[in-house]
Amino acid sequence: MMNKNFSEQASLIKAKILSLPSAEARYDYLIELGRKAPAYPESLKTPDRIVSGCQSVLYLSARFEQGALFFTSYSEALLSAGLAALLTTLYNGSCPQTILLNPPTFLQEIGLLASLSPSRSNGFSSLYLKMKQEAVKYILQPSEKQ
Repeated sequence: MMNKNFSEQASLIKAKILSLPSAEARYDYLIELGRKAPAYPESLKTPDRIVSGCQSVLYLSARFEQGALFFTSYSEALLSAGLAALLTTLYNGSCPQTILLNPPTFLQEIGLLASLSPSRSNGFSSLYLKMKQEAVKYILQPSEKQ
C-alpha cells in the first residue's frame, strides 16, 4: 500500500538528491534541511520522544489526523536534523500502513546514506524504526490523539 503523497515525495527527494553533483553537495543539502526545519516546541522535548540509537539527541513527535500521520522532529546537530527533516517530509501525511510497508531504501540505492558514518546510519535506521513504532501504535489505537 503506497499513498500518492509518499510516492510523490519519494520521487521529488530522489530527483533532488540525484541532481546534486557530489557527496559533499548531498551533505550540504542535508545540513540545509536541518537549518530550515520548523521550530519544535519545548513542551515536546520529553524523554519518550527521544530517538534512541542516534549519535546526537533527536526528538520525534507524531500526531494522527484523519487517518494520516504527521511528524515533527528536532536535533541541535544539523546533519541529524536534516536527516530527520528528510524522513518527516517523506512520510508526513501517510497512513500508518504506508510507513510500515515502504522503507526509505531508495535513499541507500541512490547513495545518499553511503557517506554517513556508521553511527549516523544507525541513527537514521533508529529514526525510521521510531516512525514505524508510531505507525503501529495508531493502527492498534486509531482513535488516540497526540
